[in-house]
Amino acid sequence: MVPLTQLVEYTNNLLGIANFQDYAPNGLQVEGGSEVEKIVSGVTASLDLVEAAIQEQADVLLVHHGYFWKSEDPRITGMKQLRVKRLLASGISLMAYHLPLDAHPRYGNNVQLARKLGFRINAERDDEDKGSLVMYGTLARPMNASELSAYISEHLGRSPLHISGSTTLISKIAWCTGAAQGYFEKAVAQGVDAYITGEVSEQTTHIARETGVHFFGAGHHATERYGVQALGDHLVEKFTLKHKFIDIDNPV
Repeated sequence: MVPLTQLVEYTNNLLGIANFQDYAPNGLQVEGGSEVEKIVSGVTASLDLVEAAIQEQADVLLVHHGYFWKSEDPRITGMKQLRVKRLLASGISLMAYHLPLDAHPRYGNNVQLARKLGFRINAERDDEDKGSLVMYGTLARPMNASELSAYISEHLGRSPLHISGSTTLISKIAWCTGAAQGYFEKAVAQGVDAYITGEVSEQTTHIARETGVHFFGAGHHATERYGVQALGDHLVEKFTLKHKFIDIDNPV
């Protein structure tokens, strides 16, 4: 076992949460028991995941999407009340890491997605993009759009939404997990052939068609399953804990 305070302090420092201005608090969001032996991880702290963590007799629920977002009603009522009530009643702590988990150079969602899909990561980025979460690289081999779409589907278990750009082969790519369609134009400016993220907006179609850069919406959930798994596995090695990742299906 490890003290909860030690686990939280180590993870906060590892992910550098003080370096981020985020939309929700990173770190310990709901405090449970003082000692940790088993971690259950997942993408989002939904009620289904909370119940699964209870069934697994977890001490900590480790997620990418936690609670207390800046834009939401701060009152603990309704759906939020039931989630928090179940955590408190079971003594399970909730640890959540949003942007710090996206950005981490080893355990982050973007790096882990690159490893999952075999992308070659560029060592450097253009100065204009150093403040963003977008990563740049190349495919292991050039592909046409249909091949890349099938490749993503095979590896993520979900068919991406593809908006066609040019007819040339795709080699140079940019990607950012989750709801990062807003970075599409920044990626286009770096001369990529395709951009991959989780979600899509109405204007995305026009950007792809008018710039000739392919867009792939591979799923918010599907692209963000891997960072929290890697982080959980690391914490197991660091503190000799137990860890189980539970994937609550989400088609978005």
